Amino acid sequence: MLKKIYSVGEITEYIKKAINEANINDVWVEGEISNFRMAIGHYFFYLKDENAVLRCVMFSPSLPYQLKNGMKVVIKGDVRVYERKGIYQMYVKDIKIGGVGELFLKFVEIREKLKKEGLFDERHKKQLPKIPSMIGVITSPNGAAIKDIMHVIERRFPVPLLLAPVRVQGEEAIKEIVNAIKILNEDGRADVIIVGRGGGSWEDLMPFNSEEVARAIFESSIPIVSAIGHETDFTISDFVADARAPTPSAAAELVVPDKKDVERHIVGIVSRMIKAMETKKDMASNFLNGIVNRKALKYPYELISD
Repeated sequence: MLKKIYSVGEITEYIKKAINEANINDVWVEGEISNFRMAIGHYFFYLKDENAVLRCVMFSPSLPYQLKNGMKVVIKGDVRVYERKGIYQMYVKDIKIGGVGELFLKFVEIREKLKKEGLFDERHKKQLPKIPSMIGVITSPNGAAIKDIMHVIERRFPVPLLLAPVRVQGEEAIKEIVNAIKILNEDGRADVIIVGRGGGSWEDLMPFNSEEVARAIFESSIPIVSAIGHETDFTISDFVADARAPTPSAAAELVVPDKKDVERHIVGIVSRMIKAMETKKDMASNFLNGIVNRKALKYPYELISD
C-alpha cells in the first residue's frame, strides 16, 4: 500500500507552520556578518558563528552606519520561512554593532524591567524651571562636557553652576554618579541637574545604562536632564530622566533661556505696563474733566438763582 505523497508546497507549509508555532519573534542573535550585499534599498547577509549560519534580510534600513563583512553585530528580528526559495531566514528589525552582545542584552533586560515598573512614564516627568537660579552638573571635571556646558551657559544666560565631579566610565562611575545625585538633592541649591558626558563607545556608556543610576535619577526630587552625548543611541538614563538632550551643549541650551529672548520679553511686559498706565491715566483725566465741566461746578450761582 502506497504511503501519502506530499507536494513540495505541503512540506514547506508544514515547516512554516512549525516555525511560526515556535514563536521565534523579537529575538536577539549575536554573530558575524558575511556575504553582505545591498539590493533595491534592502540589506541581505548571513549571520554566522563557529557552528552555524543564519540567512538575514533587512528591509529599508535606516542605520547610522554601514554594515561590512566580518563585522560583529547583535540583531533583533523574527524567523520566518520564505516559501518561494524553501528557506528560513531572519527578518531583521534592529542591528547593534560591536562585540557588545552580552552588554546589550543586559541593557535590554534592564530597560524592559524598568519600563514595566513605570519608571519611563510621562506622568513621572518633572517640569524644568524656566529660569534656574543654580544648575547642578554631574560629569567629569576634566572632560569636554563641562567646558561645553559652561560655554553655552555663559553665552545664553549666565547662571551659577554647582559641579559634582565624577568618573563617567568604568565600574566606579556607577557608584559615584548615584552618590552625586543624592548629594545635590541633599544640598538643595540647584533647581535642575544635568547628568552627562561626551560621546563614547557602547562599553563607555554602560554606567548610564545601569539600574542603579536609573533609579537614582527617578528618585531625584530635582529635575534631571540626561546628556550622554550620543545622538543615535538612547541610554536607560535618557528614558528615565525628566528630559533628554543629545549632547551636553544641547542640555545647557535646554535648561536656560536665551538672554536676548528674556530681554525682549521684559521689554514687552514693561511696554504693556506703560500702555496700561497711560490708558488708566487718560480714563482718570477724562473722568475728572467730566466732573469739572459739570454745570453745577462751572456755574454754581446760576443754579442757586434758579
